[in-house]
Amino acid sequence: MRDTYREFWQYLSKEQQDLLLQGDYLSGEIIQRQKHTFKDYSFLVFPYAKAYEGFLKQLFQDIGYISHLDYISDHLRLGKLMSPNLIDRLGDRSLYLRIEKSSGRDLAEKIWNTWKVGRNQVFHYFPHNLKALSFEEAEKLVNTIVQTMQESYRTLYEPSRKGY
Repeated sequence: MRDTYREFWQYLSKEQQDLLLQGDYLSGEIIQRQKHTFKDYSFLVFPYAKAYEGFLKQLFQDIGYISHLDYISDHLRLGKLMSPNLIDRLGDRSLYLRIEKSSGRDLAEKIWNTWKVGRNQVFHYFPHNLKALSFEEAEKLVNTIVQTMQESYRTLYEPSRKGY
């Protein structure tokens, strides 16, 4: 049986690997030291959310959903391209629609919801809704991000590499 996790890890860029390792280090230090309790553990999610964005851009380029110019662009907004609310406006450029057509609504929803909950809702500041995460909530989001990355890799990338 092949080692899917190892293949996934090798697929990640060095920068993405470093972000995940840094996130693991931060979480480990918080657990080991337990010297301070924070009101908000969102900072633990940041390296994983950043790696998720880089991973998605790389994955979408590799499977032909975005061009190399999109990949290197400072103007590409994955959140807009992945939003199920913009399918009609985006048409064929909708990443949500492309994922849904190739791999089903469940994966499209998972990728989108992970983006929305694990990135947007954590890092945007709204005075009326300051989203503070407990350590357990941050840990759960981290696990969701990594699991979504692995499932996306297995479902979208591996079949494209094999030509089906």
